[in-house]
Amino acid sequence: MDWGLKNRLALIIKPANNRAVMLAVDHGYFLGPTEQLENPKQTIRPLLQYCDSLMVTRGVLRTSVDANYPVPVVLRVSGGTSIIGEDLSNEEITVSVQDAIRVNASALAMSIFVGGKYEKQTIVNLGNLVNEAEQYGIPVLAVTAVGKDMVRDARYFSLACRIAAEQGAHIVKTYYCNDFEKVVNSCPVPVIIAGGKKIPEREALELTYNAIKAGAVGVDMGRNIWQSNSPVAMIKAVRAIVHGNADVNQAYDLFQKLEKESPKQSKPKSKPQEQNKPQNKQKKTKSKKTTKEKVI
Repeated sequence: MDWGLKNRLALIIKPANNRAVMLAVDHGYFLGPTEQLENPKQTIRPLLQYCDSLMVTRGVLRTSVDANYPVPVVLRVSGGTSIIGEDLSNEEITVSVQDAIRVNASALAMSIFVGGKYEKQTIVNLGNLVNEAEQYGIPVLAVTAVGKDMVRDARYFSLACRIAAEQGAHIVKTYYCNDFEKVVNSCPVPVIIAGGKKIPEREALELTYNAIKAGAVGVDMGRNIWQSNSPVAMIKAVRAIVHGNADVNQAYDLFQKLEKESPKQSKPKSKPQEQNKPQNKQKKTKSKKTTKEKVI
């Protein structure tokens, strides 16, 4: 492995413990303004210091991420379809390696759709991307995208992850499932799990813990962090598992503690005050009107 490639991988998967916390904010490339990611800059800013790397599109990177902050970038380079389109698997490479170098990407990310209508196209895209990226010492992360009709079990994910590794992917991002050890053991490159759709915080922490215990090197989590009521508390709790070897109870206790300390907790205090105002008015106006209302 060339020095540059090895060095870039070390920015993403920390060599001290071979673990990684990646923050996924690339959802807009096919979902548009996702809930809580409508203003990317506002969502990303408070979380940057707690992630090891940021998975992002070049548009959001250029417009919404502070260039003075030294966060390693995993750049989404595939796309071409949207959530309202006919088939999400019909993706192409949309970003050149030269542009990735211009934005100083530490790795490139793209999806493959094993079993999808455009399976061959996406797998060939991966092979071609690896061919070009390796000329510049840039690692490639392959995402095993899952269509609506795919069975989400160890057999399928083992197949998809192995194919990605066989094409030369340096890291594979996939979904957690039962018997996840089989997926990890059959994939010769590091495996990172996707957070998936928003679930309760404790369940997301259980997902993280179980994946790490089964051999994943880390997480690439998005919605289960920035759609949480306390995103900073959540990413700290995830880090406690990935880098601090905390168990689920310890991580969730940390989340609850930090959530209580969060400034956001001061917002509900205004509600009782607003409710008291009309109640006071009612007290002042208690007279014949109130008796009439009772009769009615």
